[in-house]
Amino acid sequence: MDTDVIVVGAGPTGLMLACELALAGVRTRIVERRDAPQPDSRALTLHPRSVELMDQRGLADRFLALGRTVPGWHFAGLDTRLDFGALDSRHGYTLFLAQARTEALLEERARELGVEIHRGREVTGLRQDPDGVEVGVRGPDGPETVRASYAVGCDGGRSIVRQEAGIAFPGTDETLTGILGDFASADPGSLGRLRAEGALAVPLEGGLTRFVLIDPVRMRTPAAEPVTIEEFRESLIRICGSDCGVDRPRWLSRFGNATRLAERYRSGRVLLAGDAAHIHFPAAGQGLNTGLQDAMNLGWKLAAEILGWAPPGLLDTYHEERHPVGAAVTENTEVQTLLAELALVPSYRRPATALRRLIDELLGIEEVNRRIAGRVSALAVGYPAAGPDADPLVGTRMPDVPLSIAGSAASRVYELLHEGRFVLLNLAGEQGFDAGEGRAGRVRAVTSSTTGHAGLDAVAEVLVRPDGHVAWATRTTAAAARRTERYAALAAWAGTS
Repeated sequence: MDTDVIVVGAGPTGLMLACELALAGVRTRIVERRDAPQPDSRALTLHPRSVELMDQRGLADRFLALGRTVPGWHFAGLDTRLDFGALDSRHGYTLFLAQARTEALLEERARELGVEIHRGREVTGLRQDPDGVEVGVRGPDGPETVRASYAVGCDGGRSIVRQEAGIAFPGTDETLTGILGDFASADPGSLGRLRAEGALAVPLEGGLTRFVLIDPVRMRTPAAEPVTIEEFRESLIRICGSDCGVDRPRWLSRFGNATRLAERYRSGRVLLAGDAAHIHFPAAGQGLNTGLQDAMNLGWKLAAEILGWAPPGLLDTYHEERHPVGAAVTENTEVQTLLAELALVPSYRRPATALRRLIDELLGIEEVNRRIAGRVSALAVGYPAAGPDADPLVGTRMPDVPLSIAGSAASRVYELLHEGRFVLLNLAGEQGFDAGEGRAGRVRAVTSSTTGHAGLDAVAEVLVRPDGHVAWATRTTAAAARRTERYAALAAWAGTS
């Protein structure tokens, strides 16, 4: 094998996945069609769960140093904001950070971990057999074939990896488009009027201002049609009565609401993540975040398979867990897009405005707001438990509770996850507690006390997965019975000793 895993695409998803694989000791090579990192940033935000993932790997400070925190977010552009601060997280905010910055930070980390990143290389074909995958690549020195144990397509909505693997991509074609523009010149005094009409106008680095809008007159224009500055100015005038003084465009783009979800996230030795697995309208900024979370779920499972300790069926749980998440995200973005579109269609404008007003009022109800905020932020994402007798914690995201560990500098759960291993947390104070002979390299056993947390009442032990979700928990008080449960859980998730 030339490498263990070939990752196609050096966007946020591909870079995050490569970091996870390399952290586990897996040889990883990224091939990317572009010669250099993309300077323009379609996405601008990291949601709470994505910041938590960075925290779990000891990277959060790098991101926070370059970004700006925003206490809430929006749903369908409605006035009542989603209150991320009310959620159970140390990172109850949106981190405003350009995608180019996110990619640069992840690339920096990938290189620290020894990932090979090869730019200017386009994938031309893919073939798999029972023992591996051969990927055809065309680069500066001509065509070559790279052989790996597995290949992962992180190469966007037009994924060549998905096509070559024969994975269907069902869904709907675009019926609506919007436009995006980054301008070096804009009139700050006119931005309030534009925002009042539901368009987005936000300052970016380097003195740029980003505008994102849907023009009712132009919203059926195909996404492939280039955007001109003249069109942008005309659309702004139609929407708010002013062209907002836009000039010196840095980037102009049109985007559509085509919505598709890969039929399978895995086909043999080929897997998909990020936009290669799901595309949708960029409502509430969920696309990049969902891709990062795909990568976090897949990385340790694929590493386990390659390193030879994966329990039977572990890698298949990637599709089982993440495909429903992709379906939920594509569904909620379709809902948000429809709420915006109907208000722009003259025959539906009056009832659509009333519907938006009603949903806006519902968002003012604390429990409704919390539930939708949990979905958009991905803090509410949970995975199915293995059986009906599983503890309610199983599959949920492990809260970052404070800990008191003798002889350790770690003071909370996420600090124990920096190495990408399982954490077996003993809250019952049992002596001689361990993860089983032979598992020390992949399971960290810790005895600790913790301050009260509603979700951990009476919990004696918790096995936390490398991606921060709960694999197993028990409230059993008898030490012998608990030991039996523990070893069964370790075998099911972390392999035999």
